[in-house]
Amino acid sequence: MTDLLVRATQASERNWVESFIKSHWGSEIVVAKDRVIRPAELDGFAALQGEKPIGLLTYRTEGPDCEIVTLDSTVQGKGIGTMLIDAVKQKAKVNGCRRLWLITTNDNLNALGFYQKKGFRLVALYPNALEASRKLKPEISLKASNGVPIRDELELELELPG
Repeated sequence: MTDLLVRATQASERNWVESFIKSHWGSEIVVAKDRVIRPAELDGFAALQGEKPIGLLTYRTEGPDCEIVTLDSTVQGKGIGTMLIDAVKQKAKVNGCRRLWLITTNDNLNALGFYQKKGFRLVALYPNALEASRKLKPEISLKASNGVPIRDELELELELPG
């Protein structure tokens, strides 16, 4: 894609980030591992084509771990997700992180394939985790658009060289 730029999000863009998250996640919150997370309050990277935002990754760092909280692109198959992953991977290394990790759900087959192609490995399964998540975020569907019941959380990680 021509004219594509990936850069860190700015504090002045919190409203845009919140709006982008709402449009992709159905709410301004994300729930994973029994935690309510507000991505608009996190650090992130935006992918822009010209002035138009076409992708967003939000993350949080805790000790040697960097968690990808959200990753969304409005255009599939153009390398935007890869560019955003590369940006957060570089930032995590600069911050001294040893591990980049994330949670996704069992129905998200595209994400599972994408992350594994990027070197992430499945490291944990949290059976029936979505029962608790729906108590924190009732908007979570019982079934995905592909018909797969949404039940379990999957943890994937990428070890970062020191």
